[in-house]
Amino acid sequence: MVPPVGCRCGQDASRSLWFRPMTTPYQQYPQGVSDKSKVVAGVLGILLGGFGVGRFYMGDTKTGVLQLVVTLVTCGFGALWGTIDGILILVNGGVDGQGRPLRD
Repeated sequence: MVPPVGCRCGQDASRSLWFRPMTTPYQQYPQGVSDKSKVVAGVLGILLGGFGVGRFYMGDTKTGVLQLVVTLVTCGFGALWGTIDGILILVNGGVDGQGRPLRD
C-alpha cells in the first residue's frame, strides 16, 4: 500500500492534507456556545411561554415545568411570566440547560 502524496513514513496521517478529521454540525460553533438559538427560544417564549415551551427548547426542563404549573394554577394568568421571559431572552440572551450561552 502506497502512502498518499505528502505523507512520509512515521508522520501522523491526521496532520496531512489528505486525511481530514470528520466534523459534526455541533462542532461548527465555538466551544462553549450552545447550538440553540436565542431568537427561536425568545419567540417560543413569547408565543407559547405559558406552557414553558421556550424553556423546554433551551433544555431547562425544571423552569419549563414550573412555568406550566404556574399557568395552570393561576388559570392562565401565569402565562405572563413566559411572555416576559421570552422578551428578556430576545433582549439579553440566555443560557441553555448546560449553562452555555445561546447563539445569535
